[in-house]
Amino acid sequence: MAEASTRLRLRIQPGASRAGIVGRHGDAWKVRVTAAPEAGRANEAVLRLLSETLSIPRDSLTLVSGHAARDKTVRLDGVGPAQVERRLNAASDQRPRKDVRS
Repeated sequence: MAEASTRLRLRIQPGASRAGIVGRHGDAWKVRVTAAPEAGRANEAVLRLLSETLSIPRDSLTLVSGHAARDKTVRLDGVGPAQVERRLNAASDQRPRKDVRS
């Protein structure tokens, strides 16, 4: 059986004040990184953030397209699409919050 592989579409905001998974941006995920878009620093920051958020090794992620653009595609080896969606939803700033009233 072949190892699971997922392609993930991203919309990147480099140079943000804080890094994180923002939430959905159309059919992509919006991701903020603090690194500037210079010399591949923002790309590497995106891959490290995804690695930490999805709990997968950094070498399991490959930037497939969008090396010099805000819209990127990343291939994730060893993880299926359903698992990626669950983990990104859990890490997202837009996840549903419980209604807390005093």
